[in-house]
Amino acid sequence: MQYEQIAARGQIVSLSRSCFLDSVAILRQLLRVMLSDYLPVLFQMIIAIGFAAVVLTLSVVFGKSGRTNAIKDSAYECGMLPIGDGAPRFSVKFYLIAMLFVIFDIEVVFMYPWAVQFRDMVQVSTVPLLSIAGFAGILALAYVYALKKGALNWKS
Repeated sequence: MQYEQIAARGQIVSLSRSCFLDSVAILRQLLRVMLSDYLPVLFQMIIAIGFAAVVLTLSVVFGKSGRTNAIKDSAYECGMLPIGDGAPRFSVKFYLIAMLFVIFDIEVVFMYPWAVQFRDMVQVSTVPLLSIAGFAGILALAYVYALKKGALNWKS
C-alpha cells in the first residue's frame, strides 16, 4: 500500500516537472518571438536617446558662451523700451464670459451629431427626442441661472 502511494507521488512529481519544463519552453519561445517584434523599437529608442545626448554634448562643447548684460536681458518690445507692467489687468468678468462661452459652445457641439441623425433616430423611437429635450432643458436652466446671477451683465 505504501509503495503504491510513493509510486503515485513519484508519477505526480515527474508529471509536474514535465509540465513545468514544457511551460518554461513555451515561455522561452514566446519571449524570443516578442523580443524579435520589439527589437526595432528598442533600437529606435536607443538611437533617438543617443542622438539627443550627442547633439546636446556637442552644443555645450563647441557652442559660444554668451555674455549677459542689462540690455541683452531686457525684454524686446518691437524696438520700444519696456516701460510699465508687461501685461494689463483684465476684469474677472472677461474670464467669466469666456468660460460661459466655452461651456455653451461645447454643449452645442454635443447637439450637432444628434441633429444629423435626428430623422433616423426618431423613426426607431421617441427616446432620443426626450433625451435631447432634457439636455436642452438643463442647458436653458443653466442659462437662466447665469442671467439671474448677473454673469452676462457686462456693466456690473
